[in-house]
Amino acid sequence: MVWTTIVWLVGIFCALYVIIDVLTNNKRLSTGMKVLWVVLALFFSVITAIVYYFFGRAGKTDFFK
Repeated sequence: MVWTTIVWLVGIFCALYVIIDVLTNNKRLSTGMKVLWVVLALFFSVITAIVYYFFGRAGKTDFFK
């Protein structure tokens, strides 16, 4: 029970981190790429946070520009 709650909270934290960072700090991304990151964060929170941290923060990989 405790581990389930911890995993759930980590997932929520990771999803919120990606969503807030995409919408507030990453101005170079197009709207389509921001939507993609938000949707991925909602469905695959921890994996998306890891990938976003290493590849998405730079804003160089934009599939919609």
